[in-house]
Parts: sequence; structure tokens; C-alpha cells
Amino acid sequence: MTKFMDVHHGMTGLTGDQLKETHEADLAIQDQEGVVFEHAWADPESGTVYCLSEAPDAGAVQRIHERAGHPADEIHCVSLAI
Repeated sequence: MTKFMDVHHGMTGLTGDQLKETHEADLAIQDQEGVVFEHAWADPESGTVYCLSEAPDAGAVQRIHERAGHPADEIHCVSLAI
């Protein structure tokens, strides 16, 4: 499996509870595509949310986000780490 970092824009004013609910919506259905969402971060001021996951491919990540109601604006493969 490959790691992916996806980015969502336009979530200005997001609260901690809303971020948790959004992440939990992904977790509830992630098995349908073989995705494992590991962590999510947000900057409520800019409205940017970042999600780290492991998945078979970027399409699987997007399909889960779409079904959960918050499609990603960008999905990046992050195959190198230190």
C-alpha cells in the first residue's frame, strides 16, 4: 500500500468537533476501498484540511472522501519519508 496526503480547501471555520466528525465519516467506510486513514489536520483560518492515509491508489482515497461528503481537492502520493 502507498501513503497519500490529500488536501481539502474551503473548510474555513472548521471546529475540532467537525474535523473529528469528518474523519470518523471516512473511517466508517474506509474498508470499502481498502483505505486506512491515519490522521487529519486542519487550519480553520485558511480552511485547509490535510489527511494522511494508506491506500491501493489515489482513486480509492477520493472515492471514500466523496462518499463521506467531502471530496479532496488534491491527492499526493508520499512514497518517500525520513
